[in-house]
Amino acid sequence: MNKSRIFSALLSVALVSAVPTLASAQKANWQNLDLKSDSTFGISTEKAYKELLKGKKSVKVIVAVNDGGVEATHEDLKRIMWVNTKEIAGNGKDDDKNGYIDDINGWNFIGGPKESVNFETLELTRLVRRDQTRFANTTDANVAEKDKKDFEVFKAERADLEKQLAEARENLAGITGFKTALDAVVKKIGKENPTVEDFKNFKPSTEVEGRIQNILSQQLEKGSFKDFYEDQIVEGLDYYTRQANYNLNLDYDPRAIVGDDPNNVKEKFYGNNDVAGPDAMHGTHVAGIIAADRTNKLGILGVADNVAIMGVRCTPNGDERDKDVANAIRYAVDNGAKVINMSFGKPYSWDKAIVNEAMKYAVSKDVLIVQAAGNENKNIDVENNFPNHKDLDEKTIASWITVGASGPKDDETLKASFSNFGKTQVDVFAPGVQIYSTVPGSKYKNLDGTSMASPVVAGLAGLIRSYYPKLTAAQVKEIIVKSVTKVNHNVQYAKGEEPGAEKVSIPFSDLCISGGIVNTYNALKLAATYSGKAVAK
Repeated sequence: MNKSRIFSALLSVALVSAVPTLASAQKANWQNLDLKSDSTFGISTEKAYKELLKGKKSVKVIVAVNDGGVEATHEDLKRIMWVNTKEIAGNGKDDDKNGYIDDINGWNFIGGPKESVNFETLELTRLVRRDQTRFANTTDANVAEKDKKDFEVFKAERADLEKQLAEARENLAGITGFKTALDAVVKKIGKENPTVEDFKNFKPSTEVEGRIQNILSQQLEKGSFKDFYEDQIVEGLDYYTRQANYNLNLDYDPRAIVGDDPNNVKEKFYGNNDVAGPDAMHGTHVAGIIAADRTNKLGILGVADNVAIMGVRCTPNGDERDKDVANAIRYAVDNGAKVINMSFGKPYSWDKAIVNEAMKYAVSKDVLIVQAAGNENKNIDVENNFPNHKDLDEKTIASWITVGASGPKDDETLKASFSNFGKTQVDVFAPGVQIYSTVPGSKYKNLDGTSMASPVVAGLAGLIRSYYPKLTAAQVKEIIVKSVTKVNHNVQYAKGEEPGAEKVSIPFSDLCISGGIVNTYNALKLAATYSGKAVAK
């Protein structure tokens, strides 16, 4: 999923007023708190456990995390990881005859015999690479009539790629220059982790140093230098380096690592059993939000208390391939998942049809799909974010929830500034700002994104299916959508991603179908009425 451009304001030290201040850290587990009792717009999970679920029985539900990798050994996840008991670990055999050797905790569709894919191109890059071969000698003057439409699409995509690549290179140069200037100021201050007062008391000797002082004096009002440097500078350099060298590079293609035929959509049995892969940050964070161990007195509390996390790796640092997405969905379904979380998306699609078919397959097996809406602050009713509901049948849409991201305050900031939205394409909103969850190395970290909001809802879906196992996927979605906490006020919306974009006030009800934030307490009460008040025996 494309990262919101939080770094762009740092690229010119002249744009002091445009630099966003660091978000203040929220309470750990705020997504599970209650608006009325905790003054935080969480989803009332803890209230539900205390008042509705105490003493009640549940059945274990498998929730698949179709993502970039999950650290199965994390202290807060190891007890709740799905284990394929039909496989004998490490014997190099497909004991359960499902086509995947030693798939103990799940499967990795972007792995090969010796290693796994880490960086990958964007779908846009792959489409341009494919079509520039097809149209190598084609011009506006000689294009065949039958190819005109495709040629126009190719030219538009090529122009988009060239624009993004130029911006990535410019931003990489800019943030590199900013880092050099900042490092020099920090060296003069003489402290490894200077405070806001240290920057305010610094005596600049050049105009650039003065601008650095102004920026850091603003940034550190609500956060530490260490956090700023890691989140803005280090991650910014990493982000734009990936874009320039891998994501937007027509000459880069890591697929040989996997060893499959990427154009053969019927091919299903490839990959390896390394569910973590080379970068499990994103997927591990997602898994913790869903179901981090609620009994071990460590770290955080997941939304669901009796689910097993299945790791299905299908998303690299770049855009996922439709073939892998489709196979990951089918793997999860065939191996018992009842909820699939998909915290990814992209503006272009190579083969939407194969993903749609996999979605329909999941629905036919009574599996609920939960997907992140995306982080580009766009209306996905009119702009593409794949996969999407468009051109799918109502039955499939009835078992698929798309989730936008909300913040902790019930005011004009409730819509996360980065979150996509859509009155017909987004179903609900859920907490996705400064969510504290599990990351590799048995550590924890705050992250932002609809990628964090989606697993909040997947956790809720798993919880409902665990305590009310007779409910169908479509019923669970209906319950979640109907039981939201309605938002009856306006929120702030910036018309564009760039700093300084015009801000307008719009009704929250215009952002999604439900017009509200998911609520565990309300959902479980409604689920009881759907099931005749019978919980799992």
